[in-house]
Amino acid sequence: MRLIASALLLSLLSSPLSGQFKLSAEVRPRTEFRNGFKTPRSAGSDPAFFTEQRSRVYVDYAEEKYTFRLALQDVRLWGEVPQIFKNENGNTFLSEAWGQYAVNPRFSVRAGRQIISYDNERILGGLEWAQQGRRHDALLLQFENKKKIDRLHVGLAYNSDDDVPEPAYLQAPAANYYSVSGNYKSLQYAWYNHAFTEDKGSVSLLALNATLQNADSTVSHKQTLGTYVSYRAGKLTFIGDLYAQTGRQNGRPVGALLAGLSATYPTKVTPITLGAEFISGQDATTESNRITAFQPDYGTNHAFNGLMDYFYVGPANGTVGVTDLYLKTKWKLGGAALLAHGHQFFTGSAQVDADGERLPSAMGTEVDLVYVRPLAAGVTLHVGYSHLLGTENADPPPPRQPAVQQLGLDHDHLPPHPLRERRQAEEITTGHHLPHTDLPKTRQP
Repeated sequence: MRLIASALLLSLLSSPLSGQFKLSAEVRPRTEFRNGFKTPRSAGSDPAFFTEQRSRVYVDYAEEKYTFRLALQDVRLWGEVPQIFKNENGNTFLSEAWGQYAVNPRFSVRAGRQIISYDNERILGGLEWAQQGRRHDALLLQFENKKKIDRLHVGLAYNSDDDVPEPAYLQAPAANYYSVSGNYKSLQYAWYNHAFTEDKGSVSLLALNATLQNADSTVSHKQTLGTYVSYRAGKLTFIGDLYAQTGRQNGRPVGALLAGLSATYPTKVTPITLGAEFISGQDATTESNRITAFQPDYGTNHAFNGLMDYFYVGPANGTVGVTDLYLKTKWKLGGAALLAHGHQFFTGSAQVDADGERLPSAMGTEVDLVYVRPLAAGVTLHVGYSHLLGTENADPPPPRQPAVQQLGLDHDHLPPHPLRERRQAEEITTGHHLPHTDLPKTRQP
């Protein structure tokens, strides 16, 4: 007996185009000097210096009932291929490919490879700081009223690898074993957002379940539940988020926490933001089997805990967790702006040395400076400098010297967009530096 099941979600048939068609592009080279970036520098290590470039082409088409996007992307280091060559290293690939159908004015369905990004991107984000970004192959159901005061999004994803290529992908023992590292096997989430009256802010609720493939062919389920709130009271703007993780991972129970709160006051000279974030880690002194280290697996983590990326980016900081006390501000310099961030880091858990003695919680102080200057319509220059003063808790201790510098130039050939302008206004009012290329052209509301 043979059972064949198929579902046709969305299709765009070749027919005369009667809607709006737009072709746009983005070129973003970024030069970096790394000397202690992400991990402390060790003796004998040389600084890294390189230029990496992202190039994208966007094809957008829209009619009354459906929209379509196709984005091709190339990411490469300058000089990684010879001047004369015929074969690529696989640097050019599909960044986005999705179609969206409006069932009615309040309900639409989107399917395909897409960015999933909400709120401050702490839990779900596009990761546009990274040249490659973050993408999901997913089905998205969107329920929104006319004025978007209340919105409900439901996302569903189920991943398969190509170890057995189609058309030989048939029923077999362990036919659905998923071997792609760093990714979930399936994802389900619901995001609800309510906007307050008089543009005073909004509140969001998120419930997310990630199914992860275990090596023994079983699966683990981890849930992230929480809320994000932004509220303007007079001149003060408050932003807070609170998330808990539960479930089981590799047979171990999960119980972890993330909490953050910030307040921004716009002075006559510059906005000032004071904030704190706590992300629980795994205590080295506990004998419990419970996983208490929170992991923001699918967010834009570069936007948090300093631009040196010591926490939850790349090698991250293991399961230590972090308590981040920060001050952020921004000055206007003629037609440019200078962003300044200061962070004081503490562990988010109790840690001990080789002799079992408890270590101090202080991990270091970081200062980030970013100069941003528009050069022309769609062209922006970014120059950044970050410096980390690590404590003796680091192994080896971070060097007390410049750690990372970066120079980026965006050639973003896109027309002015109100969401882009709102993005820039958010940086001015909140003093929070978000990834500068996280643009509305690829961003969920």
